[in-house]
Amino acid sequence: MAYDSFNILKSTAVPLPIENVDTDQIIPARFLKATERVGFGDNLFRDWRYNPDNTPKGDFVLNDPTYRGKILVGGKNFGSGSSREHAAWAIYDYGFRCVISSFFADIFRNNCLNIGVLPVQVSAEFLERIFAEIYADPDTKLEVNLPEQTVTLLATGDKESFEINSYKKGNMTNGFDDIDYLLSMKSDIEEFSKTLPL
Repeated sequence: MAYDSFNILKSTAVPLPIENVDTDQIIPARFLKATERVGFGDNLFRDWRYNPDNTPKGDFVLNDPTYRGKILVGGKNFGSGSSREHAAWAIYDYGFRCVISSFFADIFRNNCLNIGVLPVQVSAEFLERIFAEIYADPDTKLEVNLPEQTVTLLATGDKESFEINSYKKGNMTNGFDDIDYLLSMKSDIEEFSKTLPL
């Protein structure tokens, strides 16, 4: 499934300074029955967002209108636990296009890259600076520049580079998933096939 291409994202951010956020907290197992990538955002962090009677918990950040944006800033070891790709689907469906942390679980990172969410891993020190700026001014903006592989605090100019696999980078800048990538080379594949013996 193709998704919006990712180039440069400038946005405010939502702070979630909790370490070891696992995929069952991101999207509880009882919501994994659907097989399409839509509707999961309604249940993102469901047990943290809502009381048993479905009323919103006022002390959870997604229920606080002070914080908004397309960037989620999480604590260390974000996306640990089971390999469910629905966790990435829920983050994308809610409206986040980027998650910043000082460490990601590998499977969660790859699941995000496969559906158009950019996981940006920064140093622990830079992550703390990001949290501090957001709490000092919830309207502060970050710039996530995928071509240059940098994340910048626009208010201060503080910047740090991040790593990304070149194949996944190309797919994100084009809005491709793995199938779209193969389809983009269809004519080349067909031409090559003509050179092979029958």
